Amino acid sequence: MWPQRELLDRLAIELPIVQAPMAGANDATLAIAASRGGALGSIPCAMLAPERIEREVTRFREHATGPLNLNFFCHLPSPPDPNAEAAWRERLAPFYREAGLDPEDAAPAAQRTPFDDVQCVLVERLRPEVVSFHFGLPDAPLLARVKATGATVMASATTVAEGRWLATNGADIIISQGLEAGGHRGAFLEDTRADTVADAMARQPGTFALVPQLVDAIDRPVIAAGGIGDARGVAAAFALGACGVQLGTYYLATPESLISDIHRAALAEARDDNSVVTRLFSGRPARSLVNRVIRALGPLSPAAPPFPTAGGALAPLKQAAEAQGRGDFSSLWAGQAAALAPHGDAETLTRRLGDETLARLQALASR
Repeated sequence: MWPQRELLDRLAIELPIVQAPMAGANDATLAIAASRGGALGSIPCAMLAPERIEREVTRFREHATGPLNLNFFCHLPSPPDPNAEAAWRERLAPFYREAGLDPEDAAPAAQRTPFDDVQCVLVERLRPEVVSFHFGLPDAPLLARVKATGATVMASATTVAEGRWLATNGADIIISQGLEAGGHRGAFLEDTRADTVADAMARQPGTFALVPQLVDAIDRPVIAAGGIGDARGVAAAFALGACGVQLGTYYLATPESLISDIHRAALAEARDDNSVVTRLFSGRPARSLVNRVIRALGPLSPAAPPFPTAGGALAPLKQAAEAQGRGDFSSLWAGQAAALAPHGDAETLTRRLGDETLARLQALASR
C-alpha cells in the first residue's frame, strides 16, 4: 500500500517512520513507544556513558520487538580554548550579576562523545539493527566494524554535497535534513566556525528543496527530515522521492519524551516564525525556539565558544531561570513545524500518522 517499500523491507518496520534520536530529550521509553506504533525506534548515545547505553538497549529489547537504531556523533572535538571560554563568561556576566551569580561558577559543558573504539565495541556486542551518525561518518576502520555486524548505516546530510560524500563513504541510507529541522544541524562539510556560520546557514536548503535533489544525485534511499508535522508532510515527502520520514519535534510533547515542563510550555506556544538556528547553547548550529538569551545576543553570536563547550557557562543561568519557571537560557529545541505537533502518547500518534498518511495517499491516487 505504500508507494515506496525500500525502507520498510530493509529495516523490517511496519511504517516508513523513523523516530529521530534526540540527545537529552529521549531514551528507550520513547523508542519503545514509537517501535510499538510501527516506526523505527531510536536511542541517542552521544551523551550517554557506555553502561547507560547498555541499560537502555536492554530495556528496549525487553519491551519492544522491532528493530533498534543507535545514534552517535562524529564531530571532531575542538581543543580547549580558555581565552574563548573566559570571553564567553564575560559576555554573559551581566546576566550573572542580575541573577546574583558568580560567572566563575560556570559548570563544565555536557559532554558529547564522538564515536570511538569504546562505542564501537558496544555496537559489536549489542548488535542494533541500525546505526546512525550525525556530523558525518566515523573513520573507515570503525565504520567497517559497524557494517560487519550487519547493521544498516544511516547518516544525515544537509546539502547534496554531503549526501554524495556519505553515499561514497559507506552510508546505506541518507537522511535529508532540511533547514526546518529542530535540534543540531548535521552539517559536516559546511564551514560552521563562528565567523562563517551565518553564511553557511543562509545557504542551506529546506527539506522539500533538498529531498528531490538528493534523490536525483545518489543511488541510496533518502529519508526526509525537517518541517514534517502531519500526514500532509509525509505524503509530500513520498511525492518527492523519499522512502520515509524522520520525525523529532513530532514526538517532543509526548509523555515519553524527557523534556522539561518549561520546554513543553514553550512548544505549546510555538509558531511558524519563532524558531531560529542558533549556536549559543552548544557552539554548533541548532534550531531552537527563541528565548531571552537568543534575543539579547543574537542567535549566531561569535561570542559562543566552539562545540560543545558553550553550554557550560549557560548552565547556572539556565538552572536559576528554570527554578523560577522561565526558559530564558534553556535550549528549547524544536523545528519549524512545531505548531503542528499533536498531543498524545507516542505509540498512538505513530499509528495514527501511518493511517492518516495512507488515507491521504490513496485519496490522491484515486483522483
